[in-house]
Amino acid sequence: MSTLTKQVIRDEHASLAAMLQSLAMMVRMGPGDERAAYFEVVRAMLFYIDEIPEKQHHPIESSLLFPRVVARAPEVGDVVARLDREHARGEETVRRLQHELLAWELLGDERRAVFEASVGIYLRFYEDHMRLEEEIVLPAAERSLREADWAEMDQAFAANHDPLGRLLAGAGVSGLDPLYQQLFSRIVRLAPPPVGLGGT
Repeated sequence: MSTLTKQVIRDEHASLAAMLQSLAMMVRMGPGDERAAYFEVVRAMLFYIDEIPEKQHHPIESSLLFPRVVARAPEVGDVVARLDREHARGEETVRRLQHELLAWELLGDERRAVFEASVGIYLRFYEDHMRLEEEIVLPAAERSLREADWAEMDQAFAANHDPLGRLLAGAGVSGLDPLYQQLFSRIVRLAPPPVGLGGT
């Protein structure tokens, strides 16, 4: 298996897992006395999930990795079909979470339980989703794909730079795409570890 493709997929999974862990901590802590800051950072976290994994990471998996794996290792076809369906519903799911957060913020605490329950379901779903990719799809790819397959995927994944991965690697926000610099500065300032510095 290509070292580059494998590393990028695992690094991007690690970035998302870190963001989800910090999101779970935010939900457990609640807004406390810093209500405005709380909603600001949770909105930023959900925007990251919508902007990076849903719009950059998943399309490469669905368009390049999954079809090649199924063609060469059809025994994983059912798992890949499930993962593809989950990718197709991903943006819709994140948008629902964003709406439920907004409802809590604007309509009051009677909407809080709905948002918190949805986040819990989403976290469990995503953990299982990434586990299937790493334990079933990637090993099947490693066994069956050819050098030409890897070359094309390497090119696509090399251009897919997850800005959170830079932060977790200690690179800070100064070298980020300016489009993301303000977003990640907010998250780092307000979110709990492992993504941010808040609550420390």
